[in-house]
Amino acid sequence: MKAGSGIPLWVVALLAALCLGVLAWTTFGFVAPFKHETGQAVLDTYFAGYDESAVFHMQKLLDENETAAKLLSAMYFGPELIFPALLTALLFPVFFRLGPVGSWFGRPLHPLIAKAIYLLPFIYGISDYGENISSLIAFSEGTSAGLAMHLLPWMTRLKFASLAICFIVATRLAIARWLSTGEDRSWEG
Repeated sequence: MKAGSGIPLWVVALLAALCLGVLAWTTFGFVAPFKHETGQAVLDTYFAGYDESAVFHMQKLLDENETAAKLLSAMYFGPELIFPALLTALLFPVFFRLGPVGSWFGRPLHPLIAKAIYLLPFIYGISDYGENISSLIAFSEGTSAGLAMHLLPWMTRLKFASLAICFIVATRLAIARWLSTGEDRSWEG
């Protein structure tokens, strides 16, 4: 299958609509009520990252507020169970439609690097699920909670870094494709 030819645009549009729907469910069903209940944002929304002291503070807050703990747990077993998969499923066809990989940066890429670029959406998805699992373990009474508390800030950073890289690469690809189609049209006229 040749890059850019096999995935219909309606599939990408459907995945985008589903992502927006699940994001709205997360935001209005869990994140906003959590902030209203506690006066604090969910750690998953800290784009700039956070340190272990924020994790310990959140653990204390959840120990003292049963409603907040139930909201957070319901979020991880609800929309956060499907959102990373949906966003990964959206990002991959976006990358695939914007290919071919070899022409992304205006010069030939090593074949392994070209193929590795297609892995970026999966790195995001794995790191988002890793963050969710770390949160569930860190805010539980289990024996691995201490390790998960140390790991959680790094998983959040990896999630947002990989997502930012995906958006930067996709934007660059879209601009390159737009410029290349503009050049093709200028030669036709």
